[in-house]
Amino acid sequence: MKCQLVDQGFKPGSCSTRANKTQKKACDVTLKQEGNDWYRLIKSAHLSRPEHYFSIYQSGCNHHCLKCHSSDFSQKAAGTWVSAAEIGQIAKDYEKKVTVWEKRESATMWHGTDLCRSCGSCVLYGEKGWLCPAVLEAKDIMLSPQGFGPARNIMAFTGGDISCCAEFYCQAAEEIKKNCQNMWVLLETNGYGLTPQNLDRFKDSGVDSYWLDIKAYDEDIYKKLCGTTNDWILKAPSKIIKRDFVLEVLTLFIPQMVEDDQIEKIARLLLDVDPGIPLTILAFFPAHKMKNQKSPSRSDMMRVYHRVKELGLKKVKLGNCGVFAKDHQDWELLLREVGKDGIG
Repeated sequence: MKCQLVDQGFKPGSCSTRANKTQKKACDVTLKQEGNDWYRLIKSAHLSRPEHYFSIYQSGCNHHCLKCHSSDFSQKAAGTWVSAAEIGQIAKDYEKKVTVWEKRESATMWHGTDLCRSCGSCVLYGEKGWLCPAVLEAKDIMLSPQGFGPARNIMAFTGGDISCCAEFYCQAAEEIKKNCQNMWVLLETNGYGLTPQNLDRFKDSGVDSYWLDIKAYDEDIYKKLCGTTNDWILKAPSKIIKRDFVLEVLTLFIPQMVEDDQIEKIARLLLDVDPGIPLTILAFFPAHKMKNQKSPSRSDMMRVYHRVKELGLKKVKLGNCGVFAKDHQDWELLLREVGKDGIG
């Protein structure tokens, strides 16, 4: 398949994917067209936590991240071929199970943790857990492969990312909207495929929101982590907001690589676009080719949280808190410093 990024005047990604003991482009081995129908290689699809929306885990990616926690299928061709039309039917079936109906502006992972912390206490013991936002009732909670929580009216594409090939995502979004009465479409993305042309196509097809993972600000660090440039990724937030999509941004605190300076630069970038853009700062945990890299400390995460808040961003959370909050004392301090609203 000819690289669509090159056709649009951009550089190809780091998209080498292993298939049958050989390395090929991700779009060549995890995407195909039969007649007018587009198919994607899907590893799994289910209601996910803590996002509380239906996630479609894709094989193949245009990044080769050293820290990838889904490398067994994002860097290798693995899964089952699923058509855009079949995804529309999956969405139709899922809509019947929805327990919480979100407005479009809440079609994000960010808003999921405002509803439920997935402890299941209300279902198992008849009382709310100590981190519970106290928004939902036990009747709104259901069990899924990743634990307890609500089922929100959002269909998300996650795992590997080849949004540079817009056709499949556009067709899938159209099928979801055709088959459902009130379902939002979210792309979890590294942003590499979010060119102006593709964003326009996504807008026209019915994509609603983006979880944009900005992995670093400085290009040399980004290339080391992901194998690609981040040139137009850093321009994506303004282009996304300009087109009236819903946006949330995530970044990862990686000691000695992506620390305060990188995260502050990302925060300033968002601040210039819209101070209301939600930002989640995740704590790194060892994975893939960074298994020997240490995780951030509690003081690291608290420090960067306060520095970003002081810049003026209105919505900031810390994620993967179990990585650095090891005991009851850590959690007490975390709650005292950032509150429930600051925990993702």
